[in-house]
Amino acid sequence: MSTARILSYNVHACVGTDKKLSPERIARVIESCAPDIVALQEIDVGRPRSGRIDQAQVLAEILGMDAHFHPSTRIGVDEHYGDAILTRLPYTMKKMGVLPGFHDRIKVEPRGALWASVQVGGVEVQVVNTHLGVWPHEQMLQLSALLGPEWLGHPDCREPVVFLGDFNAPPGLSPYRRLASEFVDVQKVWGERKAKPTFPGRLPTLRIDHVWLRGRATVQNVEVVRTPLARVASDHLPLVVDLDFKAHRRENEREATVGAA
Repeated sequence: MSTARILSYNVHACVGTDKKLSPERIARVIESCAPDIVALQEIDVGRPRSGRIDQAQVLAEILGMDAHFHPSTRIGVDEHYGDAILTRLPYTMKKMGVLPGFHDRIKVEPRGALWASVQVGGVEVQVVNTHLGVWPHEQMLQLSALLGPEWLGHPDCREPVVFLGDFNAPPGLSPYRRLASEFVDVQKVWGERKAKPTFPGRLPTLRIDHVWLRGRATVQNVEVVRTPLARVASDHLPLVVDLDFKAHRRENEREATVGAA
């Protein structure tokens, strides 16, 4: 199969809008979507506030996936907070790191990113998950790093590329426009329905969680999950997309045939 269902979800440390901590509830929301690749933001590992568990690993075990976690924030030795990529497909982690920002000057969260190369039906798909800061100037600084030669501009970050996460940047602002100049906003080009907001979970008004695409792929479906469970499990709603990379695979096969001749 050349199609992958990809989900982006800010899980708010698995604390719902009802203030209850429940990784199992988050897992049920994700499981109901049957994704192949999951990009998570705001994951706790070893923190007292969430029972000192490894939330990425707990979710992965429930879902039957592999997990790779990157801590953008470290508190002491054992407390971590950051982002994760989960998948049951073959993958290789390419890079993880903390992004530049204002955290060394003012009291804001450090931000990070993870880059995994995931095999989808013979196509190597580059998946980059991030959670940007809340200030547009800081977001632009972080995007400059992510679009630069160490991340999305790296020679190994070949198309197709899926760049996703919580960007804290609604359409119209400069960070969104910067991304739109290089990538396709998957939700915007999906012609079946109007693009829908993802935050806040109970009554969403802002479209700040995005899936961006660079390269040959067909958008087969886009959905913001608005079930009763999703509305309470986190303060964000999950964004799910189905992408078919068949066109890219065929292009690779043609190039291989020409090269062999």
